[in-house]
Amino acid sequence: MSTTVTARKTASGGRAGDSIFSGLSLGAGVLILAVLAAVALFLFLQALPTFQAPAEDISGGAGFWSYIWPMVIGTVVAAVIALVIATPIGVLVALYISHYAPARIAKPVGYVIDLLAAIPSVIYGAWGTTVLASSMVPFYAWLSGNLGFIPFFAGPPSQTGKTMLTAGVVLAIMILPIITAMSRELFVQTPKLHEEAALALGATRWEMIRMTVLPFARPGIVSAVMLALGRALGETMAVALVLSSGPLTASLVQSGNQTIAAEIALNFPEAYGLRLSELIAAGLILFVITLVVNMIARAIVARYKEFSGAN
Repeated sequence: MSTTVTARKTASGGRAGDSIFSGLSLGAGVLILAVLAAVALFLFLQALPTFQAPAEDISGGAGFWSYIWPMVIGTVVAAVIALVIATPIGVLVALYISHYAPARIAKPVGYVIDLLAAIPSVIYGAWGTTVLASSMVPFYAWLSGNLGFIPFFAGPPSQTGKTMLTAGVVLAIMILPIITAMSRELFVQTPKLHEEAALALGATRWEMIRMTVLPFARPGIVSAVMLALGRALGETMAVALVLSSGPLTASLVQSGNQTIAAEIALNFPEAYGLRLSELIAAGLILFVITLVVNMIARAIVARYKEFSGAN
């Protein structure tokens, strides 16, 4: 009898605990959505005067979209350059740490990668503008002289090295820890039985990785890349310090171009009136771009999560 009563009390307490935890989880989820909606509403209301103002009153005198469009292109180009550089390096480093390096090397390398994520962005920007930019000038001269027929490397190269390509390299270094750390965690979670089965069938280590590890981690790698893309799109101080802003240009070795985040950081302290509304409207555009990127990432992950070559 006493055992039955105790079991009922335990079950009742368990159900109460489940209900409390469920309520707290639901509240946290609703809070996140409420904060996101509040931010979007604030940006929209503060940006509304910009959308209603005459085109000649907007910076540049040609309307808001003519003002913001070059910065949208610059933001996307800088982020794409960073992803193109950081994604293969990050995945390869993660593979080296998880499947090739001995433990005495893998752990220190992992610690260094994690340490890179803790460095403030302004430090990256200061290093980029004082060290990296000047060291890239000879490389830009070579690109312009030998590959100048390609629009991306056309025209006289920058003498300061503060170009969109330099900004992309700095962003690549900044997002490298995100891709590497997340990929490494995914690679080590690959079922060992799958890896051992591939090796037992005569596969080389690379074939085993290609057949089991990479298919198993593919959705997670996509998530890591998209998370890194969000960081690159919204990066402010590093780009503001490294990039010499100017008119939109297709050349990556010339000074010019600008990103939305850097434009806001450089002009917000002195802005007021309609100019302040312009910058908040630019922030709204960046908010929408980041939201769309994350929605696309979730759609890609949902599409491929049902099938994995390691299943």
